[in-house]
Amino acid sequence: MPSSLKISLANNAPPGTTVYAYITGLAIQHSSRRVFVKQDSSLYFPSNPSKILQPLEEDCTIVLSNDPKAPTVVTIPQIAGGRIWYSYDAPLTFLRNQGGPGGGAALVEPSVLNPTDPNNQVNFGFCEFTLDPAQLFANISYVDFVSGIPAGLTLKERSGKVQHVSGMAEDGLDRVCQGLREQTKKDGWPWEKLIVMKKGSSQVLRVLSPTHAGAAGVKFDGFFEPLVERAWRKYAHGLDGAHTNGHAPEAKEKDGKRHRLSAIFKGFKEISHEQSQQSNGPKTGCEMHIDTQTPMGVLSGCIPKGKNELIIGGEAFSKPTTADILCCNSGPFTTGPSPKRNAIIPRLAAAFQRSCIADIMHHPSPPETFYCCEPTNHYCRIVHECNLDGKGYAFAYDDVQPDSGADQSGKVNAGDPEEFIVSIGGRGAYVGDRMP
Repeated sequence: MPSSLKISLANNAPPGTTVYAYITGLAIQHSSRRVFVKQDSSLYFPSNPSKILQPLEEDCTIVLSNDPKAPTVVTIPQIAGGRIWYSYDAPLTFLRNQGGPGGGAALVEPSVLNPTDPNNQVNFGFCEFTLDPAQLFANISYVDFVSGIPAGLTLKERSGKVQHVSGMAEDGLDRVCQGLREQTKKDGWPWEKLIVMKKGSSQVLRVLSPTHAGAAGVKFDGFFEPLVERAWRKYAHGLDGAHTNGHAPEAKEKDGKRHRLSAIFKGFKEISHEQSQQSNGPKTGCEMHIDTQTPMGVLSGCIPKGKNELIIGGEAFSKPTTADILCCNSGPFTTGPSPKRNAIIPRLAAAFQRSCIADIMHHPSPPETFYCCEPTNHYCRIVHECNLDGKGYAFAYDDVQPDSGADQSGKVNAGDPEEFIVSIGGRGAYVGDRMP
C-alpha cells in the first residue's frame, strides 16, 4: 500500500463556475493530527488555538482548473476520516477550536444544520475517504443532505480494474426535489419541506435528510410506528396476516412490486431453522433470520410469549421510534460492548429503514425488496433513483447488503490504488466501470 496517492479533481461544473476544494482528515503518519492538503500538495496542521472559533493560519483552498480534461492533481498522505469538500463560486470557512487530536487543533467544519454557520448559504458538498496501510476506501454520501453539487468517483487499480460510482447528473438536485414534492402530494408527509432554498432567492440550495427534519422546522414523529407495530405482530403471532395486518396489500404497495416481493418472501420463509445457529423459540412466533456476516453466522429471533421485545441471538431489542430508525444510532440501535449486538444492529436498522422488516424474514435482503412497502423512507428511495447507477449512502447503514449482493453505498475501495478521480459537477456523468 502506498504511503501517498495522487487525487485528480475534475471540474465538471456548469461553464463559468469557479469550483473550490479542500482536503481534510487525520494524518495517520503524523500522530493523527488534523491536516489540510493544500493546492501544491504541502500539508498544513492547524495549531491548537488559545480560544475557540479561530481562523486557519494558512490558505488551504484548492481552486480547480476550468478544463475538465485537465484536472487538478493533488498528492495526499495516508489519511483517516478524510473528506474532499467542494463549493461553487464561494470559498468555504473552516475554524479552529482547542483540544484536537495529536496535540493540534479541533476543526469546526462547514455545517448545513447551523443557521449561523458562515457556510450555511454556500452551495457545497463533500465525499469521504480513508487512505490507510490496508487500502483506499472512498464513497459519496447523502446521509445528511443532498448537495447542489453532484460528484462521482473513479478508482483504477494497479491490475487495471476500474471501479466507478456515477453520482447524480447535473440536474440531480432538481430531480430529488421533484420526487419529494410528488411524494408529499401522495401521502401528506412534509417531504417537500426538506428542500432548503437560498435566502432571498428561488434557487434550491440543498435537500436535508429527514434525520435532520427539525432543522427544516418539520417533524416525522409517528411516521414509522405503523411499520414497527406490523413487525411486532408478525414476529409475535406467526405468518398469518404477515403481508396485510388488516390493510389492503395492493393499496399499500408501490410500482407493481407486490408479486415480486411475495415471491422473494416465500423464498426466504422456506429457509430451514437449521440454518440458524441460535434459536429463540420458533413456536412462539415467526422467526426472523439475521446473517451477521461474521463467524457468528445466522442468528434467529422472535418475540417470545409474554414479552414485548424482539430477541435475536439472545439480544433484546425494544420497539424503535421513528427517530431511532432515521438516525440508526439511538434506542435499540445504540451500540455497546457486545460484538454480537453490534453485528445485529446495522442489519436490523437497515431492514427497518428500507421497510422490508415485516415482509422479509431473512436479512440482509436484496435491493429489490427495498422501499416497497409503506411507510418507507422516500428520501432514501428518491436519492437512489436519482443516482445514475442507484448508488450512494442515503442513511448510515446503507452499506448493508447480502453476501455477493449489489452495492448500494456508492463506495470504491482497493488495496492497490493507482489512480483516483473525483468528478465534481455532474456534467458528463456516466454509468459503468470505466475511466472517464
